[in-house]
Amino acid sequence: MKITVRYFAGLREQKGKASEELSVPEVACVRELYSHLFPDDKVGRMPVMYAVNHAYVSGDHELSEGDEVALIPPLGGG
Repeated sequence: MKITVRYFAGLREQKGKASEELSVPEVACVRELYSHLFPDDKVGRMPVMYAVNHAYVSGDHELSEGDEVALIPPLGGG
């Protein structure tokens, strides 16, 4: 199935792009997608919030054809 992934803040810098379209297995959850895109052994994963189709979801949310996934890391400021 095809989904769109949108990257924000530091994740966008790591990927070098704001978004991409991907093909993923039919049974995939958003946490597995994040682990696949940012494996621990490469750059280390930062904690993120997940949103699917403009709504925040938990990591075990199952993905469906055409979903738009946003990976949102914490933002610093002051």
